[in-house]
Amino acid sequence: MDFVNAIGKLINDSGFMTMTWQQLLMIIISCFLLYLGIVKKYEPLLLIPIAFGMLLTNLPGAQMYHAEFWSDSANPEFKPDYMMILQKGGILDLFYIGIKSGVFPPLIFMGVGAMNDFGPLIANPKTFLLGAAAQLGIFFTFIGAQFLGFTPLESGAIGIIGGADGPTAIFTATKLAPHLLGAIAVAAYSYMALVPFIQPPIMKLLTTKKERQVEMKQLRPVSKKEKIIFPIVVTILVVLLIPASAPLVGMLMLGNLARESGVIDRLSKTIQNELINIVTILLGISVGATATAANFLALETLLIILLGLVAFAVGTAGGVLFGKIMYWTTGGKVNPLIGSAGVSAVPMAARVSQKVGQEANPSNYLLMHAMGPNVAGVIGSAVAAGILISLLG
Repeated sequence: MDFVNAIGKLINDSGFMTMTWQQLLMIIISCFLLYLGIVKKYEPLLLIPIAFGMLLTNLPGAQMYHAEFWSDSANPEFKPDYMMILQKGGILDLFYIGIKSGVFPPLIFMGVGAMNDFGPLIANPKTFLLGAAAQLGIFFTFIGAQFLGFTPLESGAIGIIGGADGPTAIFTATKLAPHLLGAIAVAAYSYMALVPFIQPPIMKLLTTKKERQVEMKQLRPVSKKEKIIFPIVVTILVVLLIPASAPLVGMLMLGNLARESGVIDRLSKTIQNELINIVTILLGISVGATATAANFLALETLLIILLGLVAFAVGTAGGVLFGKIMYWTTGGKVNPLIGSAGVSAVPMAARVSQKVGQEANPSNYLLMHAMGPNVAGVIGSAVAAGILISLLG
């Protein structure tokens, strides 16, 4: 009889007996995202950890993440009790400390800085303007979201999706609207993965074939001294101007300085490989854990995904339109297509500029020219995040 009771208790305590339809739906959604990451290879480095974190947090009884430890909708001044979390939290709660404390996204930015060459931007500093113009989608959506009933804090977190920069979106959402983190992260990384599909129709719609055929002259060589001075000067100027951008811009430039200095190769390689890989895993799983059924299955999630698409499309259009202005003012020396790379999906957006340009002119080579606005977009999205956090946080 004791054996029968034990079996009965085991069955009653199993997740199968306590699963709700909402949790089942979230498990299906997480499996679909895993399919997109593994089979379709849509931004797999982060989509797979995010989707698996989503799967773990929605398995009833797993107790790996506790949303109630991190927020209280009735108390906007709520602050997490970290000692209690360390004692009673699940493993995903412990990982989430890296998100909530704002540690993981800047570390990702350090890796991005170490992996990218800012030479094209230094060689053609006018492309800073293209990176700035592509942030138009962020502020357009920030205003538009408020007309749909989102608070200014939530609107700021949603708008940052337009920068097409996952770590920046996560960092901003954590500061402004942590309850929307799961939906914002999934939207941000989904649109990053869909850059090759979303951008070309917008680019072709806003440019003529003649403009797309423009061949740009080769960029001037950039000296090592310039590459070393650049991250130092940018850090000083940007952080003095917008202090809230320091965590992202500072770590981005530190990573780039490690790459360009040539005297700490061992550290540079660690930043580019082991460090960013470990942080990517922990960040992805932690973000996915916030996508609980209660947080994710709501009308506002669908609105966030739609607004994210608007933000990304407007940002792309803003970069291309400013590229057209540069085309006119330079007498046709700038191909407007490179403006679409002003969103900070590095280097995918630059590759899309190259691809669309070559479709119009097979001898066209825009990749290095597009890398200028592309890395400017990384800086621009971090600055935009700093502005929103300063104004709203």
